[in-house]
Amino acid sequence: MSENMQVPYRSIPDMFLQRVAATPDAKAFAYPTASSPAWLTWKTVGERASAIAAGLHSLGVQPEDRVAIASNTRVEWVLADLGILCAGAATTTIYPTTEPKDAAFILSDSGSKVLIAEDAAQVSKISNADVPGLTHVVTMDGSAPEAPVPVLSLAELEQKGKAALAEDPELVTRVANAVRPDQLATLMYTSGTTGTPKGVELLHGGWCWEGVAQANLGILRADDLQYLWLPLSHSFGKTLLCGVLHVGLPTYVDGRVDKLVENLGIVKPTLMCAAPRVYEKVYNRVVTTAKDAGGAKWKIFNWAFGVGREVSALQRQGKQPSGLLKIKHGLADRLVFSKIRDRLGGRIRILVSGAAPLSKDIAEFFHAAGLTILEGYGLTETSAGAFVNHPEHFKFGTVGRPMGDLELRIAEDGEIELRGVPVMRGYHNLPAETANCFTADGYFKTGDIGEVDAEGFLKITDRKKDLIKTSGGKYVAPSHIEGQFKAICPYVSQVIVIGQARNYVTMVVTLDPEAIVAWAAGGPLEGKGYEAIATSPEAHQMVEEHVKQLNERLNRWETVKKFTILPRDLSIESGELTPSLKVKRKVVETTYSADIEKMYEGSLA
Repeated sequence: MSENMQVPYRSIPDMFLQRVAATPDAKAFAYPTASSPAWLTWKTVGERASAIAAGLHSLGVQPEDRVAIASNTRVEWVLADLGILCAGAATTTIYPTTEPKDAAFILSDSGSKVLIAEDAAQVSKISNADVPGLTHVVTMDGSAPEAPVPVLSLAELEQKGKAALAEDPELVTRVANAVRPDQLATLMYTSGTTGTPKGVELLHGGWCWEGVAQANLGILRADDLQYLWLPLSHSFGKTLLCGVLHVGLPTYVDGRVDKLVENLGIVKPTLMCAAPRVYEKVYNRVVTTAKDAGGAKWKIFNWAFGVGREVSALQRQGKQPSGLLKIKHGLADRLVFSKIRDRLGGRIRILVSGAAPLSKDIAEFFHAAGLTILEGYGLTETSAGAFVNHPEHFKFGTVGRPMGDLELRIAEDGEIELRGVPVMRGYHNLPAETANCFTADGYFKTGDIGEVDAEGFLKITDRKKDLIKTSGGKYVAPSHIEGQFKAICPYVSQVIVIGQARNYVTMVVTLDPEAIVAWAAGGPLEGKGYEAIATSPEAHQMVEEHVKQLNERLNRWETVKKFTILPRDLSIESGELTPSLKVKRKVVETTYSADIEKMYEGSLA
C-alpha cells in the first residue's frame, strides 16, 4: 500500500479533457464494422462527447442531474457516458437484460431526466411505466419508438449540441471545470442476487483514483491494446474506462460475447479482463479437444503440461529453466502452448480476472501455458478495483494486495473491511442500509470473508452469507469446493454446493453445452440434444468419477455425497446469473428445490 496516492485530476471530465489535449491524434476506441475494426482518435471522441454534453444541456440537463444508459457494451455507451459526465450530470446504469419493472424502478428511484437507450427494445421497457422525472429518450440506433416522452436519436442530440457550442464555444469547458471530486459521477444499480436493485453512489474522486491506481501497477500501458467486452453497466467494465482515460490505452469495444473468441483472432489484443467463466470455457475447450484427440496427442498434451507446471513453479520463485528442462519447455511450447495462446490472438501480455472467484488450478494451468491471469477483487461499492495481483509479484489463489492507498482490515469474524477514496458515498435513498454497512470509524463492511498472509496478499474464503454450516456444526466454504471441481471436470459449466443445516453436502451441476456435445461424439449419445445428454446415465457416471476425484481433496465433512445434473445450463435471461456471470444461489435453490430435496430423501436432516 502506498502512502497518500496522488491523483492529479478533479473529476472524470478533467481527466478526459486532459487526455484529449495530450494525445489528440492517438487511437482511443475501436468498434466493429462489416470489414474490420474502425478507430476513433481522442480528438474525435472529445468532439463527440462534447456535442453530447452540450446536447443534454439543451434538453435541460443541469449539473448533478441523472441521465440513464440502457445498452449493451458498444462505443456509443462510452461516448454517452463521457458526454453525461462532461455535462456535469451523473450516469445511471441499467443493464440491457434488466426486466421492465426493474428498469422503470431504476429510472424513477434515480430521478433520471433522460434515458439514452440502445434501441426500441430497451425503450419498450418503459412504454407503459410511470417515470415522472423523465423528459426525453435518446436512441443510439436512430429508431423512433413509442415512448411516454419525446424521442430523438443520438445523432440528433449531437447536432443539437454542435448548434449550442456554435453559440457558446466554452459551454462544455465551463461546466466540466466546475465538477468537483466529491460530486456524484455514477449511480450504479447492483443487479443483486435477491431483492430490488440498490443504487450505489460513486463519486468522481473515486473513479479518478481507480484510473491512477491501475496505471501505477503496470497493468494498463499506453502501448497495449485492450479488448473491452465487459458490461459497462457493471463496475468492472466502468473502472477499466477510467484506466483507459488516464493511460491513453487504445481499446476495442465490443460487448457481443458470442463473437469474443472469433474476434480475439482479428483484434489480437495484448490485454483482456474477464469474469472467470470466460477462462473456464477456454480451459474446457482446450482440455476436452486434447482428450477427444486421444492417443499420442493426449499423451503429448499431458507431458507438455507436466513440463509447463515445472517451469511455472520455477518462474514464480524468480528463476528460469535451464539445461534439459529448458529444451523440453521449448518443445512443449511449440507443440502445445503456442496453439493455446493463438486462441486468444497470440499477443496477450496480461489477463485479469474479477467479478467472481477464479479456480487456483485454472490459473496455474494458464500460467503453465505462458498466460498469466492476475486475479483481482472489488465490489460495486468500492468502484470495482480494490485488490489485484501485480504482474511481477503475484500469488495464485489470492486476489493480490490493496491497490493504491486503500486501507484494509479483517474484523473479528473474518469479514473484510475497506476504507479509502474509491469507496461509495452510500446507497441511494437508503440511509439505514448505508449506515448498516459502515463501521463507526468509516470502514465499509464487504460481506466477504478473507485472510491476509505475511506479504499482504488477500485470500477470499467466501461470501459471509454463503458460508454453509452443516447440521453437525461444521463450516463449509462453497466457492472453495466449486472452484476445485471446475478445474477437475472440464465438462462442467456451473456448480452450486448445497448443505446449509443439512447432515451432508450435495451439489447441483450444469454441463458446458459445447464440451458435453463433443464428449458425446462417437458414442450412443451422438447427435442428441443437451438435455438428453445431460440427464443420461452415461453423463451421470462421468460426473460421478470426477466427484470421486474432488472428494479425495476435501475434508470428510466437506465431501459431496450426492449430486444432480440440471437439464439445462444457467443463464442471465432466466434470472439465475447476474450480468457479471455470478450465480444467484437463492434463485437456483428455489427453482430447483424439488431436485435438491430428492438428494436428501431419507436423510435425518
